[in-house]
Order: sequence, then structure tokens, then C-alpha cells
Amino acid sequence: MASLMTELEQGRETGRKILPGPILLMGAPGSGKGTQAMELVKLWGIPQISTGDLLRANVAHGTELGKAAHGIMDRGNLVPDSIVNEMVAVRLQAPDTVKGYILDGFPRTLNQAGWLDGRVSGRPESLPVVAVSIHVDYNGLLRRITGRRNCPVCQTIYNIYSKPPKISGICDVEGAALIQRADDTEQVFTERMRAYIAQTEPVVDHYRGMGRFAEVDGDRPIDVVAAGIVAAVERLRSK
Repeated sequence: MASLMTELEQGRETGRKILPGPILLMGAPGSGKGTQAMELVKLWGIPQISTGDLLRANVAHGTELGKAAHGIMDRGNLVPDSIVNEMVAVRLQAPDTVKGYILDGFPRTLNQAGWLDGRVSGRPESLPVVAVSIHVDYNGLLRRITGRRNCPVCQTIYNIYSKPPKISGICDVEGAALIQRADDTEQVFTERMRAYIAQTEPVVDHYRGMGRFAEVDGDRPIDVVAAGIVAAVERLRSK
């Protein structure tokens, strides 16, 4: 236990000392990317920038970009890179991005990665983008996704493999029957993984080729994974 706590404290201390800059946090469905993003936001005091959040905010506030995106989505089409890029560009002008930011869901494509690199390199004060991927093997991800069960009353989340309820299928708190989300099936997960790999491989190759990519083991406790990400960012920043 002592060695584990030393590792965690060293990771936190390292995180406080380095300037994070722009970080692309990657991870397959079920890898814990969202949880880790929140940990890093707390540690570094920098924002998490999600293109999904940007799209929803622009649509909700009726911005010109939001109106354009909404019309495209209503027709069942994907929002083009040009609109997504512009939303990101506006967000990066906010003062809370000066020390850095966690990118979530962007860049998804090689074109977006090229645009982002050009945008960042055009700002002399900005560090280059580094990419860190949280790795969990396929079977581990499958168990995380297909094992999830939710209480419809208190929204507590269980996992039949790693965090089962005391009584199978019943919420410990409410006594309600647990439910499985319709998209938490192996078939849906397999399709999501196929799409994720196809989409992200070119982006991974892009940053790996520039020496700005690292992978961390995501099949460990949350604090240990966070410490691993911090250490990876430090290594990439020291190159």
C-alpha cells in the first residue's frame, strides 16, 4: 500500500509542476475516459472541451454555427469538419484555455488533427498537442459495457462482474429491479468498437509519428490511471 500511495502522490506532485498544454485524451467506449478527464480537470484547473457539448451549447444558444449545425443534423447528416472546427476555434479563444485543455472527441479525423495542429502552432504561446490513449483490452471493455446495470429509481450503476448488487438484479438502495440499457449489448459494443478503431487509428498514427503519443494502462484504479496520464504528459512535454 505504501508504494501505491507513493506512486499516486508522485503523480499528483508532478501534475502540479508541469504546464499541461493541449491534451487529446483518447479511449475506447468503456475505457473510463470521461472519469479521467474529470480527474485531470480537477488536478490542473483546465477545461474539458467536448465537441458534443459544444454542438449542444451552440444549438441551445442559437448561434449562427448552432443554427447551421442544427439544420444539418435535422436532415440526418453529419456536421462537417468546417463547422466543428469553427466551434472549437471559438472555444479556444476563451481565457480558461491559456494553461491548457483536455480535448474530448476532437480531433476525430486526420483532417481535424491537421487543422488543430495548424491552429495551435499559429499561437506562439501555446504548447503543441499531445495525445494520450487509455488502453483496456477488448474483453475488459466488453465486461465493463455489457455488465452494466442501472437502478431506474436512484440511478446507481452496478456491474455484474466487478460491482454486483447484494441480490442479483436488485438495487441495494431502492430494492428496484435493475435494468440494462438497450445499447449495452455485445452487438452494439462491437459496432461501436469497429467505428472507434477505424476513426482513431489515423489520428493515433499522426501523433505517434511526431513523437507526441503515449498509451497508459486503463485497467487499474482510477487514481493510478490518472497518475499514469500525468507521467505520460510529462514525458511527452520533456521531448
